Amino acid sequence: MSERGKAPSTGVATIESIDHEGIGVAHVEGKVTFLEGGITGERVAFARRRARGNFDLGTVTQVLRESSQRVRPRCPWFGTCGGCAMQHVEAAAQVAAKQRVLEDNLERIGKVRPETILAPVQGPAWGYRHRARLSVHYVAKKGGVLVGFHERRSSFVADVTSCEVLPPSISALIVPLRQLFTGMDLRERVPQVELAVGHAVTVLVLRHLEPLGEPDLARLRAFADRHGIQWWLQPKGPDTAHPLYPQDAPALDYRLPEFGLSIGYRPTEFTQVNTAVNRVLVKRAVDLLDPKPGERVGDLFCGLGNFTLALAARGAQVTGMEGSASLTARGEANARANGLADRVRFLTYDLYTDAPGALAKLGPVDKLLVDPPRDGAVEICKALPDEGGPSRIVYVSCSPSTLARDAGVLVNVKGYRLVAAGVANMFPHTGHVESIALFAKG
Repeated sequence: MSERGKAPSTGVATIESIDHEGIGVAHVEGKVTFLEGGITGERVAFARRRARGNFDLGTVTQVLRESSQRVRPRCPWFGTCGGCAMQHVEAAAQVAAKQRVLEDNLERIGKVRPETILAPVQGPAWGYRHRARLSVHYVAKKGGVLVGFHERRSSFVADVTSCEVLPPSISALIVPLRQLFTGMDLRERVPQVELAVGHAVTVLVLRHLEPLGEPDLARLRAFADRHGIQWWLQPKGPDTAHPLYPQDAPALDYRLPEFGLSIGYRPTEFTQVNTAVNRVLVKRAVDLLDPKPGERVGDLFCGLGNFTLALAARGAQVTGMEGSASLTARGEANARANGLADRVRFLTYDLYTDAPGALAKLGPVDKLLVDPPRDGAVEICKALPDEGGPSRIVYVSCSPSTLARDAGVLVNVKGYRLVAAGVANMFPHTGHVESIALFAKG
């Protein structure tokens, strides 16, 4: 027996569920214990890593009774690299776990239940990450530069030579990039490379802390020619990123073929990492909102127009609102390029500091789409009129807890029904839960 109030350093437990980060949840001597590597229903031996006041953290050291949902991880570095958390869980079980996380949050935090559970939005389980930020670090003991995600629970860069969640063409560049950076004069002053895989071009953005000399620039150009990519350089913040070579590369964009759209973006601007799932998610959001020609539709936290332009393509008059002036400018350019300028307007407004003012500037709308960052949109929900207001709201969320909180306001305060909700598996093999919900009046 352990001392009273202290968790044992090792033990045996039964995994009761998987939490929102893909970590097994158990109770040991009445205390909640989070165990990395555990799957619901398994009996495991574990080592305690840390004790907190009301919960413990640990790692599975041996599976004593294995779940039928356990599979062999595809990546040889799974468990060391922090890029994935759930490769040991069968793909359908991962999605089911995320659906349970969403439903549990809605009921526990928002005190609401959806009338209908939507089928999950899914796409490829491997090679899906068309956006990523890889760390670059020179390690003399390793004989050169490491390129990849951080190790789990560590600031060290994982020593990998491939990555199963990156597109195969990008995974194949990890070793050449390690060799390139190892040979650079400024190898200790390039901390990261950001990638954006577009429809017709792959862009690599190199963050550098000092100006690159001509020998290093020549190395980058030769690499671009050899591997068919375009280099951008970023000397300071994201706004300083600019193309290096080749200058005549195709424009960076992604496509929404269901709507006949090409959406251009800079490689440092926010877009979804999973273009296949994004296509399905946009269609689902538009279908749920069901915009009619001539209806007034608002799109809050619109970014560069991912949903805005698709809604306009269905004939609605759409106003997109976003706090970043550079993104709304990008949205306007995309509206013009896609022949939708007469149906779309973009407004720059801080949706967090003045929600009532934002809604007043937006004006009356028949329907509303909301796609906020992780903090959610609770002030927007509170500021909606008690009577009237949009007949339908589609809420796209990257945080089930804030969606649940805001759903509670919409249903229990503003009189909406939670008609439907479901998950979008935007990040397979991670605990990240993307979700979508439909609210309606009456």
